[in-house]
Amino acid sequence: MDFLNLAFWTFVASTAGIYAIFALGLYVQFSMAGLPNFGHVAFMAIGAYTMAILVVRYSVSLPVASMAGIAAAIVLALILGIPSLRLRADYLAIATVAGGEIVRYLAMNLPDLTGGPIGSIGLLGPGQIALYNGGWQRSLDELTTALSAVIGAAANRDLTMALMVWSIVLVLIVLFRRLERSPWGRVLKGIREDEMAVTAVGKNVFAFKLQALMLGAVLGAAAGLLLALQIGVFSPDDYQPTLTFYAYLILILGGMNRLWAIPVGAVVFSLLYAGTRFLNFFPLSLIDSGSRAFLRLFLVGFLLVLFMAVRPQGMLGNRRELLLEK
Repeated sequence: MDFLNLAFWTFVASTAGIYAIFALGLYVQFSMAGLPNFGHVAFMAIGAYTMAILVVRYSVSLPVASMAGIAAAIVLALILGIPSLRLRADYLAIATVAGGEIVRYLAMNLPDLTGGPIGSIGLLGPGQIALYNGGWQRSLDELTTALSAVIGAAANRDLTMALMVWSIVLVLIVLFRRLERSPWGRVLKGIREDEMAVTAVGKNVFAFKLQALMLGAVLGAAAGLLLALQIGVFSPDDYQPTLTFYAYLILILGGMNRLWAIPVGAVVFSLLYAGTRFLNFFPLSLIDSGSRAFLRLFLVGFLLVLFMAVRPQGMLGNRRELLLEK
C-alpha cells in the first residue's frame, strides 16, 4: 500500500526540512523585521538556476556553483531591496510579488540560458535528466555508505538526504536563536514594532531591513539548492508564487513569532499536503485523478482555514501576544 511506502515518507521528510529552511528565511524577513515579502520564491529559483547553469554549461564544481547560487540570491535581494525597502508595507508587498514573477518569467523566456518552459531538461539537452554529471549522486552515495557504517544497517539515499537536511535545520535554528537574542535581532524586532522609534535612537533602519532581506535571501537560495538536488529536474512552474504562501502557512501553523515552531509547522504542512494524495477511496475514486489533485488543494486550504479559526496563534503561539498586537 502506498500509504505504508517508507521511501515516499522519507522523501516527504526531506521536503519538509527544505520547506523549514525556506520558511526560516521568511521568518527573518517578516516575523523579525516586519518585511512583507511575497516574492520569497524568487531567491529559491535564482539559486537553483544559477547552480544548474554553472554546473551543466560551464562544468563548474557543485560546491562552487552552489556558492554562486547563494551569491546570486544576495545580488537579487540588493536589486529588489534598494529601491523598494523605503516603500510602505503594502507597496513593498506588491513590489516583491512582481520581483518573484519577473524571475520566473525570465526563466521561462530565456531558453538558451535556462532551458525555457521545460527547465533543466531543456538546459541539459534532449534525453538528459541527470543534473549534476553524477557529482551530487556520488557524494550522496559516499554519505550513505558512511551513514550505514554508523548505524550498523543498510541506508539509502533518501534517508541520507533527510538526515542531512534536518541536521542543517537544527543547526540553523540554534544559530538563529542566538542571533534573535543578539542586539542585531532586537533592533529588527524594534523595527517591526515601531520603525520611527528605532530611527529616533539613531539606528539606520534601511540598512537593517536590507540586511534582513539579504539574510532571508541566503536561506531561500539554500532551500532552492537543496530542493533542486532533491527533485533532480525542475522548471519555472516549480517556482510559482504559491511556494511563498506555503512558507507563510508554515509560519502561521507553528506560531508566527516562534522560531522553534518552524520545523513543527513544516512537518504538519507537509503531512497535510502529502497525505491528501491518498484520497482515492470510494466515492472519491469515482473522480478522475486530475480533479482529485484540485480537491487536495481545496482540502488543504479548508483545513488551514479551520485551524486558523480555532487557533489563530498557531500550535505553539501565545494567544495573549496575538491580542496585544491588535
